[in-house]
Amino acid sequence: QVQLVESGGGLVQAGGSLRLSCAASGRTFSAYAMGWFRQAPGKEREFVAAIRGTSRNTYYADYADSVKDRFAISRDSAKNTMYLQMNSLKPEDTAVYYCVSGAGGRQRTGYSYWGQGTQVTVSS
Repeated sequence: QVQLVESGGGLVQAGGSLRLSCAASGRTFSAYAMGWFRQAPGKEREFVAAIRGTSRNTYYADYADSVKDRFAISRDSAKNTMYLQMNSLKPEDTAVYYCVSGAGGRQRTGYSYWGQGTQVTVSS
């Protein structure tokens, strides 16, 4: 059974940092893209970042414009764990953050597996 479990969310002041983790089990995740989506109250779920391996044994990362240069996505294939380092947080980053795995891309339909989500709240 595939499982994605997020951790690391919480309350932080604007300008602060948080690191989210996603522990994956049940499949060989190194063969798939992994990423993060988020959903703020009253808004649609949106793409945040994604990471996938390349044929050159490197990783390719993609970011939404709203988080580029502030967030960094990474993964440790040996631990089947993915991370999202979030710096310079803003109140508009407040949302539930979801870990995902699948074929990849910026669309929700590109991911078959979703975690339960972790709340990130940024106070002004």
